[in-house]
Amino acid sequence: MPIPQEAIGLWARNRKAVGAVHLFVRIETWLRSKFADEDRGAGLVEYILLVALIALAVIAAVIFLRTQVGNKFSDAGSKLSNGG
Repeated sequence: MPIPQEAIGLWARNRKAVGAVHLFVRIETWLRSKFADEDRGAGLVEYILLVALIALAVIAAVIFLRTQVGNKFSDAGSKLSNGG
């Protein structure tokens, strides 16, 4: 039984379409490899620097405001112990 011409034509068109898709995927992969951002490891370093900066700001605030906060707690403690 011979293969109908419509089936052969459909197969040929699909083969061309599949070939075009493979070509597109290859070009896309090549372009991504050439122009992709290669700073993937920089994210962790940036987060570490941000946490270190926040820690330094908190330490500086605690050192700077230590006496003022201590005085507020002393006043609150005195008022509580004196009942008023």
